[in-house]
Amino acid sequence: MSPTWDSDSPPEPLRLGVVGWALVGLRGVMLGAVVFGGLAILLLARLVERPLSGDARPVTPWITRGVCRVSFVILGIRYRVHGRPMQGRGAVVANHSSWLDIFALNAADRVYFVSKSEVAGWPAIGWLARATGTLFIRRDPREAAKHRDRLAARLLQGHRMLFFPEGTSTDGKRVLPFKSTLFGSFFADDLRDVLQIQPVTVIYAAPAGQEPRFYGWWGDMDFGTHLLKILGAVRQGRVDVMFHPPVPVSGFANRKTIAGHLGGVVAMALIDVEPKA
Repeated sequence: MSPTWDSDSPPEPLRLGVVGWALVGLRGVMLGAVVFGGLAILLLARLVERPLSGDARPVTPWITRGVCRVSFVILGIRYRVHGRPMQGRGAVVANHSSWLDIFALNAADRVYFVSKSEVAGWPAIGWLARATGTLFIRRDPREAAKHRDRLAARLLQGHRMLFFPEGTSTDGKRVLPFKSTLFGSFFADDLRDVLQIQPVTVIYAAPAGQEPRFYGWWGDMDFGTHLLKILGAVRQGRVDVMFHPPVPVSGFANRKTIAGHLGGVVAMALIDVEPKA
């Protein structure tokens, strides 16, 4: 199990006034209707899609993408994409700051997430993750080979798999060293010469007057409290999703060298860009 990153300075406590609580109610109802309404539509579409296309999923990822785009509109968070998602067979890696990353990355590209197995059992979030084709893995070194094989199988199916190599979320102001374990899947004989990996940096700009770590979700922070903070923010900030050029797996000697390179690309973009809401 990867340790959860924590900060020496705790996050600011939740403070919501009358307007903030009114926004919680309004945005919460709208967001719930869009997310779970979209889930219902996706499940109905999957009833037709699965017999015809199996695991290929040519339609349902577009539903997920639309739901995530609309969610940012409801929340009032400005959303921008820089660069282009790659074409063809490959995987995506990104830094991890918040549960909002799932919405930000799904809104930008048709991807399937790799997630820790505990998420499958979370109320609501687990249902969404399973319905959208998430690959769940146990963070157990004894099962590393099995999970590499499962990831390789999904890549061979043409799924663009996305995972967070830091292994934990942070406050959004740093990128931890990328763990190399899952990168071993990309060096399989039938993948190495055909696969590319695209690094992506997700950058959050806090609302005016709020601390820079406003959107970060780390340590033992409670999901419900963090959700209330986002829903009740009178002013919102911005999220920028930066797609960097993909790199061929065949250009690297092993999983450690490619993990180090991609982690450096993602981290450098976070250092170079200091967005203002």
